[in-house]
Amino acid sequence: MPQSIRHLALLAKLAFDDLVHDRKVSLCIAASLVAVIAPLLLLFGLKHGVVSQLQDELLRDPRNLEIKLLSSGNYDDAWLTRLQLLPETGFAIGQPRSLNTQADLLGEQRRFMEGVEIIPTQQGDPLLETAHSAVQANQVILSARVAERLALKPGDSVRLRVLRRLDGANERGEQVLQVLAVLDPARFGRAAAFVAPQLLLGLEHFRDGYQVPALNVSSGKALAGLAPRYARARLYARDVDSVAPLERWLNAQHIETATRLADIESVKAINHVLGVIFGVIAMVALTGCIASLVGAFLANIDRKRRSLALLRLLGFSSAAVVGYLMLQAVLLSLAGYIGGLALYWGASDLFNQLLGSSQSTGTFVCHITVWHGLVALMLALVVAALVALVGAMQAISIQPAESLREL
Repeated sequence: MPQSIRHLALLAKLAFDDLVHDRKVSLCIAASLVAVIAPLLLLFGLKHGVVSQLQDELLRDPRNLEIKLLSSGNYDDAWLTRLQLLPETGFAIGQPRSLNTQADLLGEQRRFMEGVEIIPTQQGDPLLETAHSAVQANQVILSARVAERLALKPGDSVRLRVLRRLDGANERGEQVLQVLAVLDPARFGRAAAFVAPQLLLGLEHFRDGYQVPALNVSSGKALAGLAPRYARARLYARDVDSVAPLERWLNAQHIETATRLADIESVKAINHVLGVIFGVIAMVALTGCIASLVGAFLANIDRKRRSLALLRLLGFSSAAVVGYLMLQAVLLSLAGYIGGLALYWGASDLFNQLLGSSQSTGTFVCHITVWHGLVALMLALVVAALVALVGAMQAISIQPAESLREL
């Protein structure tokens, strides 16, 4: 074994044995660290848990990412493509005029439902959050209310019917659709059917007097050369931070919008306030901890002047004495961190059990990640090492002869 490693092992053993010998003093120093680390971990766990919970609730509810276009316009495919390619856009699909987004649905056993909302969807629809959103032209996804009313389940067939009056005659268009899926009631509560975009455009063309073969209608004007036009779009931002810039982009084009930006900003404000509170408390606690440790280490060095002088007399260099003191500081901070972490686990579990079941607080979460725990450990070790370094500078000035004067 190399001599340097043997010296380091001897130094570590001496540092540990000394802490065990002065276990009462060591326990007091470690307890002072526990008194700072445990509340800081608990406070940060509450901040991280509460804010993360609020942010997760924002992301889980797609309505918080939705940007509603309140005014009707006349947009083409180029405008829709430009909207879809914006980095802030998570999902965008064109919609026709509101009057053309309703139809009647006929199920089996003569069940009938009129005025059902027809909504376009395609792959990646955050409102549906299912792979089934990539529907074909002959498929439909039903809300729970419609499926219950018509007694339909996935795999069944349903007839979509629309009416129009053309050249003084009443006409009816129909198409048979296969039920691809039924949405959970919590996902969408209204009576609605989600269809492919081309089917919804076909409904608009039908009501505008055009021929729509998919609806089994051959009368009316020919569709040849007719470019798709949209009155608005179903639009969702990529994340909560993209809602505001995407809304500004639309407002710059004089498009009136409605969002839940106030709810998003309230969560950000809570995060900011909790961050400031945690930062102030952490700074005050760290300042007190550092002052306490500086006093404790300096007093400990004064108390051990004879032992440190004896180490110098035995041939330990100044660097070895500094390493000896810093090793003790690291061991004490490690013990304090373990004790603080144990108290945090107990207190956080108590918070989660007592407050998590309360109707006034709802789901209450206090937790930190492994990464947070490692950062806290490194911070505790660095602070202790720096404080020990301050005391070690004083220990270097102790001369070996001081141990002889007291013999």
